Amino acid sequence: MEQSTEYPHIVVHAPALDGSRRVTADDRVLGIATHLDDVVEILRLADLDRIEVEDSDLIEWQGGGPDDWPGLSEHPEG
Repeated sequence: MEQSTEYPHIVVHAPALDGSRRVTADDRVLGIATHLDDVVEILRLADLDRIEVEDSDLIEWQGGGPDDWPGLSEHPEG
């Protein structure tokens, strides 16, 4: 089977009650993000890190854009 060079349809879904957002590629759940950095890491782990997360037309942001993480404060410091 030939490997497609096209990117999958990536969706960052609307925030859940806790502010987290599910990230999917086509029909596959890639992970749960609680911050923009999580989306970047989820895409990196899925070998989709060549996508510019904040500015790409390849990502559909539902329920708000990359700066919308309701219910969550600043990214926790480690």
